Amino acid sequence: MLLVLAPFTALVPATSIAAPIPDNAAGIIKTATGSVTIERAGRKTAGTAGAVIMPSDRIVTGADGGAGITLRDETRMALGPNTALEMEQFAFNSTTHEGKLGASVRRGTLAVVSGKIAKQSPAAVKFSTPSSVLGVRGTEFVIDVEGSGE
Repeated sequence: MLLVLAPFTALVPATSIAAPIPDNAAGIIKTATGSVTIERAGRKTAGTAGAVIMPSDRIVTGADGGAGITLRDETRMALGPNTALEMEQFAFNSTTHEGKLGASVRRGTLAVVSGKIAKQSPAAVKFSTPSSVLGVRGTEFVIDVEGSGE
């Protein structure tokens, strides 16, 4: 797994976030290369470093794209080229570390290092693909979805 994960971990720095993420946001794009788009409420914006990710956003990378995202609970995600990630649910209490995280990988590759929600309550974190639902029981994993997945 480390061989698969290694190309993506460089996208997500292990350092803490310099500026706080707004309480209503899910996270922030820490790194972006090539084509990265955020789709929110029917509008598309460039996914650049520092862009805020909301709980219902869709993040799409192009053939030359990649993005490193850090969520408020310190979950780190690295999106590879040609990836579509839909944030379906995110809630996090920074005091109790309780919350919920739900996301769907429609296509492409996503590497994840789980954060405080998964450590507090692994059952509260779910990632899905067009053909499966994954519950988090560990700290690092990779999802690879072939085809369009749309």
